[in-house]
Amino acid sequence: MNGRDRKTLSKILVTGAAGFIGSTLVDRLLQEPSHEVVGMDCFTDYYDPALKRANLLSINSDRFTLVDRDIAGVDLAEIVDQVDVIYHLAGQPGVRRSWGTEFETYVDQNIVATQLLLEASRQAKKLTRFIYASSSSVYGDAERYPTNEVDRPAPISPYGVSKLAAEHLVSLYARNFGLPAISLRFFTVYGPRQRPDMAFRRFIVDTINSIPITVYGDGTQIREYTHVNDIVRALELAQKADIEPGTVINLSGGSSISLNEVISVLERLLGQSISVNRVAKVAGDVFRTGGSTEVARLLLGWSPEIPIDLGLQSEIDWVRQSGIASS
Repeated sequence: MNGRDRKTLSKILVTGAAGFIGSTLVDRLLQEPSHEVVGMDCFTDYYDPALKRANLLSINSDRFTLVDRDIAGVDLAEIVDQVDVIYHLAGQPGVRRSWGTEFETYVDQNIVATQLLLEASRQAKKLTRFIYASSSSVYGDAERYPTNEVDRPAPISPYGVSKLAAEHLVSLYARNFGLPAISLRFFTVYGPRQRPDMAFRRFIVDTINSIPITVYGDGTQIREYTHVNDIVRALELAQKADIEPGTVINLSGGSSISLNEVISVLERLLGQSISVNRVAKVAGDVFRTGGSTEVARLLLGWSPEIPIDLGLQSEIDWVRQSGIASS
């Protein structure tokens, strides 16, 4: 591709580009010939970095550049000044690890890193959209379901606190500096490339290997599970939608289901009985999540399309094809 052609491209920065959602988004963006993608990932050891690098192996495009660095360790102004859109997906995940001495990591990766990126983005000349990946964890045990974006956030884990703090920063920069920034609240994302610590991937791998699965609590907890392909579709729509800076939007799966019901679906799809080892509920795990998607429908033209059985089948197929269960 020559220099003249590159000038016509829309340049997009994706932080957390090697992660579960980030790598899926990068793949999707590169399907559009008018997109050039800069992926940034520092490959932390939250889980095996080799698994994250494997997420990028399928990319074969001269329109993709990987910056293998931490947000705090690069010249953000130089990078951001060249991009039209920023997807900020990088961050430290996980409710259970966010307690105690590891909280400092959540402050650095979720709050400080977001502030650094926002500050650099203030001076960006081409930027038309900054999209922050927030979380349903900001709601905690919500006052009502489905939960609306205007309902009071009350996180019950340090992780949720860090995501809400970063979300507030996004809104502050939008309000004070006119930064075209919005926040999308993801509700329990699953599907191919899911992190190894997440429930569905653990359940599928363990069941295929005839190992009892571990469930925290009694399994009656309810979630709005959202397939990664639905999330990525919303991220794409948010790039060009006419949205007021500072807006917050739920991206929620569309159907509530308990963990015990999910296990029954997996037994049917896998054709195996699942043995369950139940352990104590973890501090910070909410009993229920479920978000209204009316704002997403109105502003993005988005609603979830992938039902839980088809979504789980896609993850089962990926686990089997990747050889994860036998490694």
